[in-house]
Amino acid sequence: MDAIEALIGRVSPAGLGPPGPGDEELRKILEAAAAAPDHGRLQPWRFIVMAGEARERLGEILAQSLQRREPDSPPARLEAEKRKALRSPLVILVAAAVKENPNVPEVEQIVSAGAAAQNILLAAHALGFGGFWRTGAVAYDGEAKRALGLEESDRVVGFLYLGSVVLAGRPRRVEIDPLVRRW
Repeated sequence: MDAIEALIGRVSPAGLGPPGPGDEELRKILEAAAAAPDHGRLQPWRFIVMAGEARERLGEILAQSLQRREPDSPPARLEAEKRKALRSPLVILVAAAVKENPNVPEVEQIVSAGAAAQNILLAAHALGFGGFWRTGAVAYDGEAKRALGLEESDRVVGFLYLGSVVLAGRPRRVEIDPLVRRW
């Protein structure tokens, strides 16, 4: 797939299913992620890949986080939160492990992890898969981060859901002219 076609044509699907990327495809996707711009070559990104039963463990972490935030959540809401982890055959958590560096501020390291996340979505699309990006309150929950193997100081950039498109997303066309100012 042409790079410009991938950039312009990628949309978040409304539904994903199996199969997800296999080991070889996943390796290419993660190599694309690690090619993100990286001021200082700090490699601030962290990738946690969850497939199979690992998604069920993620679902438990999502529900526990909701329970901490909203202790009166009804069981049906907690169950719905658990099911979010099963929206696709593969979930990749992207985080920024920010390092103290006088030349590379925190924001640049987080943006680098965001660029890595975008590269994951684009690489998946180029390989014929769909993907969408979610965060939510769990991304800021220190206990959830620890349960996922992250440090509390790590910044969760997003949960990327990858798989085969079973329900296409709405194509979007943004009018560029109002967004651009020329000097």
